[in-house]
Amino acid sequence: MKYNRILLKLSGEALMGDKQFGIDNKRLAQYAADIKSIADLGVQVAVVIGGGNIFRGLQAAEGGMDRVQGDYMGMLATVINSMALQAALEGQGVLTRLQSAIKMEAICEPFIRRRAVRHLEKGRVVIFGAGTGNPYFTTDTAASLRAIEIEADVILKGTRVDGIYTADPEKDKTATRYATITFAEAYSKNLQVMDMTAFTLCQENNLPIIVFDMNKHGNLMKVVKGEEVGTLVTV
Repeated sequence: MKYNRILLKLSGEALMGDKQFGIDNKRLAQYAADIKSIADLGVQVAVVIGGGNIFRGLQAAEGGMDRVQGDYMGMLATVINSMALQAALEGQGVLTRLQSAIKMEAICEPFIRRRAVRHLEKGRVVIFGAGTGNPYFTTDTAASLRAIEIEADVILKGTRVDGIYTADPEKDKTATRYATITFAEAYSKNLQVMDMTAFTLCQENNLPIIVFDMNKHGNLMKVVKGEEVGTLVTV
């Protein structure tokens, strides 16, 4: 395996599958199967999921709601998604732990870095919920922060496109995919890999990012093995 400890970032929207809202159980089961396949080989896996399929704090703020209140609601949405993924993984026999940046003792552990690392060392998949626990930060930033804290080898950003393109491939048919790109190039070309806070955290801590299509079964295994799937962003 090329990577021993990874942080997998999943978007909440990806969990919708073909639905307009909520969670598609087929998509959830596919994600769980892919995560199980690499965990069974000894790869240490941590996961951060967004909450956009349920609630977005930014959209609430645009509608007149207090931004801080909206962001906290968004954090709770990520916990719902995290619980769904935990249930799907455990249904397939994978040992998991859910840690939350907001204390909810009845359903998850509080985030404690040393405990999270110990779980990973014992072969448990660790899911980090509730973002950073602070408003004004996205789940991309939470993923970057947690990856640095647990000393992950790489952030794997699972999306519905197979990498970073010169333009939006869903709008521009002439767009081409980058196999590798530097942080500086991505910034200068204004390519939206992650939000700027998350992106800068990764750059300053020399943490590579791989953007790949998580919806294609087996891609996660290929990425972890070091096959050229998606786009690698490095210093």
